[in-house]
Amino acid sequence: MEAYSAKVTRVEVKDVRFPTSLEAHGSDAMHTDPDYSCVYVIISTDSSDTKQGHGLTFTIGNGNQIVAGAVNALASIVIGQKLSDIYDDFAGFWRKLTSDSQLRWLGPEKGVMHLATASVVNALWDLWGKLENKPVWKLLVDMEPEKLVSCIDFRYITDVLTREEALEILRSNAASKHQREQELLESGFPAYTTSVGWLGYSDETLTQLCNKALEEGWTKFKVKVGANLQDDKRRCALIRKMIGWENKMMSDANQRWDVNEAIDYMKELAEFKLWWIEEPTSPDDVLGHATIAKALNPIGIGVATGEHAQNRVIFKQLLQAKAIQFCQIDSCRVGGVNENLAIILMAKKFGVPVCPHAGGVGLCELVQHLSMFDYICVSASLENRVIEYVDHLHEHFKDPVIIRNGCYMPPKLPGYSIEMKPESVSDYEYPTGKAWQQLTKEGKFQAP
Repeated sequence: MEAYSAKVTRVEVKDVRFPTSLEAHGSDAMHTDPDYSCVYVIISTDSSDTKQGHGLTFTIGNGNQIVAGAVNALASIVIGQKLSDIYDDFAGFWRKLTSDSQLRWLGPEKGVMHLATASVVNALWDLWGKLENKPVWKLLVDMEPEKLVSCIDFRYITDVLTREEALEILRSNAASKHQREQELLESGFPAYTTSVGWLGYSDETLTQLCNKALEEGWTKFKVKVGANLQDDKRRCALIRKMIGWENKMMSDANQRWDVNEAIDYMKELAEFKLWWIEEPTSPDDVLGHATIAKALNPIGIGVATGEHAQNRVIFKQLLQAKAIQFCQIDSCRVGGVNENLAIILMAKKFGVPVCPHAGGVGLCELVQHLSMFDYICVSASLENRVIEYVDHLHEHFKDPVIIRNGCYMPPKLPGYSIEMKPESVSDYEYPTGKAWQQLTKEGKFQAP
């Protein structure tokens, strides 16, 4: 195909931010004033068909410019590459991005450099989907197991998942793929909402949003906790009263506690029948999560984490240590689709359901593709599997998520659903965009 002989000619990087802190959207016990932001990447080639790859990585405001700088540092590795060389050995190219002999010192494979890697890799998958005229979930589903496995860098994880084991998992579900694909197209993938439970919301807002969510068919709700025990009890009681005991309720502490503190705190909240506690302690503390899980599992509370898990190695250890009962991949925290494929396959081997983190800017749009692939090709089950949903900022995307009866409906347009409207990028580019200039004029924002 002629398009694959094209070479990458440009990697355009935009610092895009939204003033969500003004209304406490996204607020939790550790992040009280987030401004949902993204480093937005556009990859262009010398092909005559003018298709571009769009990708992003998510932050919550200050520091977005640092990630943008990291993407610019990676751009030289991408520019000049022939698309066929990238996609014929995507694992090898992914390793080039993560193993540059100088840049890897800033990670390796974690932090700012890995966020930057995700934005570039996500853009390359968006472009691949467009070249094949398929949404990324369908691109993945239609791949032969050998081709899909060729996208994964197995370095550091072969002690728990080999290439041969990954192939076996994918082949074992191949015969029944079509049936599950049809089920998704008809009914969608189950979701839960976090939009009702931000820590900075008033009781009046919580009540209004809960009632609205129930009317829309939501049955799973997550509430932020961790700032104050008595206030959390009051808020949990308020939400539980509204949603009833037949619906599921989860909690999220956003890394607020020490290990023993997390155990004691959650025992106090156990009366509210919480399905899980998310990020109870430092995301790097694998053994701490295992200790918390051992204490809370007997009282019916699972442990969920992964939003800030740095890479496939941390996920490997969380799974090995039985530290999580819910594996929360993120489309941008690790190195994009390729590394998430490895994590999804490891979770399958350990029998742990994948329940992605979403929300933010574009995270819902991205991660739906990964869960749909997981169900069709890997897990072959929807039991205890849900995708997070947050009702913010979808209007800025050309192909926004579609929610029906509390489920994500499979996207149908080619690509990774992440291409933003040009006017949104222009208006919210920081700090020169029209929206930010208006906020400065109104005194709601102080220019840097």
